[in-house]
Order: sequence, then C-alpha cells, then structure tokens
Amino acid sequence: MSVIMSSSSNVSRPVPRADTGSVVKDFIANTSLRLLQFERRFDPFVRPAFDAVLRDPVARLTTALINWQRPNEGLALAEERPLPGEDEFVDSVIASFQLQMRKLWKPGGFERGGNTKTQGIVRAEFIVHDNLPPEFRHGIYAKPQTFRAWVRFSGPGPYITPDIDDVGFMSISIKLMGVPGPKLMDEEKFTLDMFGVSTPTFVTPDIRANAQLQIESLKNAQIFYFVNLHRPHLLDGIMQGLWIKTQSSPFEAPYFSCVPYLLGEGQAMQYSVWPKTKTRTPIPRLPLRPPDDYLRNAMVAALDAGDVELDIRLQRQTDAHLMPIENAAVLWPERLSPRVSVATLRIPRQKFNSPAQLEFAKRLSYNPWHSIAEHRPLGNQSRARRRMYYELSKLRHSMNAVPHYEPTGDEVFD
Repeated sequence: MSVIMSSSSNVSRPVPRADTGSVVKDFIANTSLRLLQFERRFDPFVRPAFDAVLRDPVARLTTALINWQRPNEGLALAEERPLPGEDEFVDSVIASFQLQMRKLWKPGGFERGGNTKTQGIVRAEFIVHDNLPPEFRHGIYAKPQTFRAWVRFSGPGPYITPDIDDVGFMSISIKLMGVPGPKLMDEEKFTLDMFGVSTPTFVTPDIRANAQLQIESLKNAQIFYFVNLHRPHLLDGIMQGLWIKTQSSPFEAPYFSCVPYLLGEGQAMQYSVWPKTKTRTPIPRLPLRPPDDYLRNAMVAALDAGDVELDIRLQRQTDAHLMPIENAAVLWPERLSPRVSVATLRIPRQKFNSPAQLEFAKRLSYNPWHSIAEHRPLGNQSRARRRMYYELSKLRHSMNAVPHYEPTGDEVFD
C-alpha cells in the first residue's frame, strides 16, 4: 500500500503555563518545571555516577516503603480484583484526556493524549528465540517464529515539546503483524500490541490515582498530583525520578511494561525491552540547548549506520503480594524472578524520517487489548486501557477525518 499523508502537527512547542486558578500554585508549578528543565541540561554529567551507586538501593528502599503501606490481600498468582468505582474512574480519565486534547489540538492535527510526540515509527522484526524454558512457551513465545512489526518511539505527552524540555521519559509501542488466532478486540484481526515506558514502575499505582493525575494535568500542574495535602504520591514520585533523565536516544534506554499480562492460563508476567549496546550517543551542545528533535536525529544516525537490536525479556510473577497485579507502582524484584531473554526486536537499517512516514503513525491505533487470550492484559490499569485507548483513538481519528487502519507491513511512503 502506498501512503501519502498531510503535513505534520507533531512540531515542538513550549509547555503551556499552569492554570490552577491560584497565583501561588501556578508559580509553584511553573517554577518546579523550569527547575527540572534546567537540571536536565546538567543531568548527563552526574547521572551515570548516581545510577551506579545510589539508584538501585534507593529503589529497593522506596519499594519496601510502598509495600509496607499495602495490605496483603491474599490473592493467587495472576488473580485480579476490581477496584470499587473502577468504571467511574475510567470515565473521569477519558473525560480529562478528551478535554485536554480538544484544548491542545485543532481538527486535522489531533495528536495522542499521552505518549504524544512521535520520535519515529520504524519497521522491525520480532524474532522469538529457540529453546525457551517450558514455562515461557505460551502464546507468541510457544515456538521460534518471526513477526513483522511497526514500532513507534515517542515522548511523554500530553504536549509536544523540544526534547530537552520534556520530563526525561520515553515510550515504545510495538505492533506485531500476522499473529494468528482470535483477538480480544475485534477491530484488528491479525495484530498484537505491546507497550513499554522508560521507568520500571507506572506513574500511578491504579486507575483511581490516574484519574487524580489527569485532573492536575488538565491544569498543566502535574506536580500537585505528587505533592498535596489530601492524597500525596511522594513515593511514586521518587520511583519515577530515579529513572527519568536526559535521554540520549530512544534506542539506548530500557522500556518496561509496568503492568502485567498473562503468560498462558494462570501465569502472569511483565515484559521489558533492553538495548543490546552500551554505547551512548553524545547529546549535542549541552549544557547549552540541543536541537529540538535531537532524539529523532539520534535514531536517524543509528539507522543510517546499520541495524539496531533490542532484547525482549519476560519476568514471571512468583509472589502475588510482592509482585502485585493491581498496583502498577510496585517494582517487581528480580531476586524473586529474574528477567529472561525470549526474543530479539531487530530494527533493520532504514530511512524513516519522511513527513509521510511520521504522519503514518497517526493512522495507527495501539491498544493492549489487540492481543490473543494467552497474553490478556491484567489489572485495573489494563482493564481501563481497553476503553480509554479505544475512546481516545476514536476521537483522534474522528477529528482528523482518518478512519481506523490495521497495517499489514506492506506500506510504502511517497
């Protein structure tokens, strides 16, 4: 299929100023953001030493404090338990995102509500390894095989900012094609979608907290989700801060599913995506201002030079309390269950930076429920995503007058 798209709205612009209705709160929100953006200019000079010495011990301590506050609900492995009022929280999140999208974008130029800035969308192969241990041989991992894929790398959202001005967070969305079997959502027949972010825990523990975060996001004042007198999330903020940083390239960071999925009936897993190289692309001009799209430029340079390979790893749930299904802010400990390499995501050398290919990303809808039953998403955040992602994708496609499209991998761009 030949794809010709219109000019992109995915152009960097400053973060809107806070609008809380309070001069004092606006000042706090705007100042905290500016301080973070200033820190990001110097972060690469100190972060390697911090990560080597302090990050993991602080993460273990923070996880222990989070777990100390959580009751043990006595759930079985892979067992779910809906939250009271779950549907109402999902309604709130959808309403917040829809209102924010309508405020930020004009018809014909609607972007995603989250993971908004497309750094690039590239062709790839998802190559399942041979000789996996029996407990991993379920679903797409049941046998050695290769799937074609479209992989989207993106920035945090909800805004599209110069890369140095975002919060230091990246995401990956992998759409496997040619996956056989019935799907959990019938809008796509042959795809399976996977998601990861560059922090190993999610920014909110559950959909109730997510609804709280999106209300503050509407005011461009996300700091008051973490710091407030009613329902603070200081420990979650610390966990996020341990991994958000000045990124060097979308190909050079690990990505984590943060939420669990089935690995066959009665067995839960989380997955992650890891760079196979320890090379780090120099960030140009620091501590002065880098180019607005330096992360995309790093991707272009890497794929001009050759192929890029990422390692897919699975971590099985072995303790229902310390590796919870319903709380996405808890780091699953590797001492209880190591991450096991099961597949390679190979991104062949290619040109991907044309406006038409970047715009192609707008046509695609990623949803974790584009999946086979063996990998059903688990937990309240995943249950929420089914309706959230569907409704927000429907709004975006409607406002852009672009119908839903299931890719085949045969797309070409003019």
